[in-house]
Amino acid sequence: MNNGNYRRNRRRYKVRYDRIFAVVLVLIVLIVIITSCTKGCSDDEPKQSASQSSVVDNLTGSNPAQQQTDPNGQASAVPEGSDPAQASDPAAAAEFTTQNVEYTQVYSGDLVLINSLHDYKFQEGDVTLTTLYDNRNSFYSVKDNVLQLDSNTITQLNALMEAYASAAGNTDLQVIGGYRTLEEQTDKYNSAKSKFPGGYTDYHSARTFDIGIFPESGYSNYYAPDGNYAWFNDNAANYGFIVRFPDGKDSVTGEEARTYTFRYVGIPHAVYMKQNNLCLEEYIEQIKTYTSTNTLKVTSGTSQYEVYYVPANPNAATGVPVPSKSPYTISGNNVDGFIVTLQLA
Repeated sequence: MNNGNYRRNRRRYKVRYDRIFAVVLVLIVLIVIITSCTKGCSDDEPKQSASQSSVVDNLTGSNPAQQQTDPNGQASAVPEGSDPAQASDPAAAAEFTTQNVEYTQVYSGDLVLINSLHDYKFQEGDVTLTTLYDNRNSFYSVKDNVLQLDSNTITQLNALMEAYASAAGNTDLQVIGGYRTLEEQTDKYNSAKSKFPGGYTDYHSARTFDIGIFPESGYSNYYAPDGNYAWFNDNAANYGFIVRFPDGKDSVTGEEARTYTFRYVGIPHAVYMKQNNLCLEEYIEQIKTYTSTNTLKVTSGTSQYEVYYVPANPNAATGVPVPSKSPYTISGNNVDGFIVTLQLA
């Protein structure tokens, strides 16, 4: 009797061990599965975060390779000069970069303003003085063989004179005045031939000159835009030239109006000044209202230009925003800043 009970109990205990073993096995399998899943998920998360972080860096410009410096020397997430509407486009943000310009360059460039308030500093490298007589073309004459102008001004003047001769049918124009040294202007002032002392005349720029009319008939006079001669005045801006002392601007320029003194400033500036009846003084002041994110847009023929102003830092180099892929020029205004000109097409 007791033996029979013992055998029955052994069988019951054996069945219970089997069940326990099965449960343990199931638990082990579940633990392995959960552990594998947890490891796989944790491995994926850093990859996703890195990808998202990279996108954010590109959009904000926090990537050191794309970070720019604004004109005040501060780091800028979106390079100054880029369109805010394009700030989310990394390619667009990379279109502008920063060029450091020394303060002394305020005194150089085609847009330097010279008058009774702002003297010319004769900044080294500003112009390349060239004898006009030896570098003119055959469509006009020169008073003498020593008169000088900046080489770039001569190139543009030659193009204008050729176009004038073709349109007007004559070669009567003669350049009768040009660059003046500091000593020459001082002599003129001391002899009462000029009311401006040395340093304070636009002729120092080597971009300013006087024109006379010397036809074959024999009479001569200072240039005036009469008859066929009007073509020169009407089209000079298309070649980058302005009348330096236009009518009605005496109180602004400090000089009596005259029709025969021209100044090279560059095409978009000359075109805009002529269209809006501005003298150089007025234009220099007005351009200060335009920035790299709010540019002055000028069209000349089929060419498109954008112009803006950057105030100069008198204590250090100025970070000037400039395009990285488009042609541009930077000119000082001889007053307090830089004027950037972009040619878009």
